[in-house]
This record gives sequence, structure tokens and C-alpha cells, in this order.
Amino acid sequence: RVGALYGYALLWALLFAVILKWFINREIGRYTVCTGKTVMDGFSQLGKSNWAVHIILVPQLFVAVATIAGLAGSAGTALVLMLPGDIRIWTIASILISTALVVWGRYNAVELVATILAVVLSLSAIIAALTVFPNMNELVQGLIPQVPATINYGEILPWLGFMLSGAAGMIWYSYWIQRRGYGAAVNKDLAQAAHYSTEDTKRLKGWIGQMTFDNNIAVFGTLLMTLSFLILGVELLRPLGLVPEENRVAEVLGQLLGQIWGPVGFWFMVVGVFIGFWDTVLSDQDGFGRMFAGGTRLLAQPFGAKGKWVNEGFLKNFYVITVVTILPIILYLAVGKPVTLLKIAGFIEAAHIPVLTALVMKLNQQQLPKALQPSTFTRIIMIIAGLFFAVFAIVYVLQISGWLNL
Repeated sequence: RVGALYGYALLWALLFAVILKWFINREIGRYTVCTGKTVMDGFSQLGKSNWAVHIILVPQLFVAVATIAGLAGSAGTALVLMLPGDIRIWTIASILISTALVVWGRYNAVELVATILAVVLSLSAIIAALTVFPNMNELVQGLIPQVPATINYGEILPWLGFMLSGAAGMIWYSYWIQRRGYGAAVNKDLAQAAHYSTEDTKRLKGWIGQMTFDNNIAVFGTLLMTLSFLILGVELLRPLGLVPEENRVAEVLGQLLGQIWGPVGFWFMVVGVFIGFWDTVLSDQDGFGRMFAGGTRLLAQPFGAKGKWVNEGFLKNFYVITVVTILPIILYLAVGKPVTLLKIAGFIEAAHIPVLTALVMKLNQQQLPKALQPSTFTRIIMIIAGLFFAVFAIVYVLQISGWLNL
């Protein structure tokens, strides 16, 4: 969408966002590797009244509802091209089926199939991008920081917010590392140690290196795919004046491969659009459910809550059914514009990243031994990351308030 609207002018911003988020991801991973705890558990220890947990969870409630509604609505734009029926019915069906799989925990097979098809789609996009690869001078020009003469920051901020992953996705990375048993997450002695020995420190540094390598692979793959879709948007959609929007998301995106490989490419892309969006509904429902469950446990424990209200299994299903099923359905039926809903969610995500960055920096400085803390260089980059997203968020607010005319 951004490629179709602005060409390669914002390629530099894409690279900045991905590289800066790489550092944020690694610092989140560093905390969990070294302590065995998720960053949400860490945030609860930053001060009294769980203030840090509150400022993470409250904005993410809005993000969760708008994101699921927008993703499911976008998936519905593909289903309505392939099957008879109203797009609203297919959107609701997409959410309900995903909810059933998440609550019952029977989605491993679906994830496997979706992953295989997503890899095929990604490779197809890369091959297609190479087929229409632009003049190198155009790409080089896009690496020079510049802002188009007429720009809507309401398009750019959500793009930057969701690029690689939003604030919520980066928090989930902590849960993933914990479940994978990295570092102190699998070694109970390390997790409970008040002080680390030289050997423990060396071992944890090795785990940080492994986590960093994994992060590199994920970021490189995401960058390659994102760049491919940007190229396709510029080379194929922009000349025709086509922009993926609202209930025509799948139809317009189908033109990407349809222009190269004909009807087969068109329908393959439509199927890919459905899989991409719906699989993300599935993973987001699971991710948001886990995060809200963990956060609720942390908020409820100081008040002596017991039983199901501190049971993360129960809480996860509660949030999956209410916050990321019932509320998104109501919101979608009220608004009916999936791209608009994703823009709203993306704006909050982008504006929330500086807050997350500051909390993670504070967490690692306070709770990690000096030998395992980030370097001065990394701290400087983290500050730059927070400022980068904060500036875009502030400019957008000034633009929509009328204080800044761009």
C-alpha cells in the first residue's frame, strides 16, 4: 500500500524501523534469557501499583480489538471473491473458527499448513519482485532520508508501527523465548540465583548470542519479504493507480501476481491473502490472550485474588472469547472498514513503542548484573529508536490536529 502511494521515497524509513526494532527485540530477549521471566513479569517489579503493567495493557486492549477486526475483515475480502455470501458473514466466520482453534488448542496442524503456504507465498513474492526489479538508481534514491511533498502520516505511522512487529509482538517474543527454554528460562538454578558466577555469566552470554542469531534470521527474512512487496506495489500497482483499500484488499493485491502470471497468479495471491491475514488472526488471538492473562495475574495477585482469576489458562480463554472475539466482531460490524481499523491499531502500536523501549531499558539496567547489561552503543541506539517512533507519532498528531500542514 505504501509503495503504491509513495513509491520508493520511504525506503529509508522501512530500513530504519526494521533495524531499530531489531535492537528492541534483542533487549527484550536479553531480559528473558538472563532471568527466565517474561518482560511483563519484569515490568511488575519496576515500582509500586504495577504502573508499568497498566501502561502496557490499557493501550493494547484497543490495539487487540482493532487489529483482529481489521485482519479478519481483510481475510473476508479474499473469501468473498472465492465463495458466495456477504463479506460480513465471512469475516465473522473467520474470527469464530480461529477462536475455536485457539481455545481448544487444536491449531498445530493449521499452523503447519499455513506456514508452508506462507513460505510459498513469500518465495513467490520475492521471485515476482525480481521479475520486475527496478532500476538500482531508484532504490538508491529511496535510501536518502526524505519526505514526499504531500504525505499523510496516517498512512506512514501504522506502516512503521506494524513493520517487523508492533509493541505487542515484541512483548510476545519474550514469551516465545521463555517457552523455548533459552538461558535461565530452562535453568531453575540460574533463574533463582541472586548473583551469577563467572561460568553462569559466560553461559548466559552464549544464550544471548543464540537469541541474537535467531533474531537476525527473523529480521532478515521479514526485511526481504517486506522489500519485495514494496517493489511490487511500486512497479505494478502505482502505475495503474491501484491501492489496496477497505473491501478491495484481496482484489487489488491479486493484481500483483496476476499481472505477471495471469489468472493462476491472481487466484494464488487471493488465497495467499486469506491465509496471511487469517493465520495472523490465529496467532494474534493466542498472543494477546497470553499477554492479557499474564498481565491480569500480575494485577490481581497483590489484592489476594485466587483460583481462576490468577489461573492463566482460564484467563487466556476468557480474553480470547471476549476481547479478541466478541468485541472485534462488534467493532467490524459497526465500522466495516478493515484498512481503517488496521491504521488505528498501527498508530497506537507505533506510539506505544517508545514507551516499551523506555521500560525495557529501565528493566535491563535495574535487574541485570553489569556483565550482562547492554553496551553503551546499544543504549544509544535504543534511545534513538524511542525518538524515531515518537517523532513520527507527534508529527501525525500535529497533522490531524491542524497544527502542522503537510
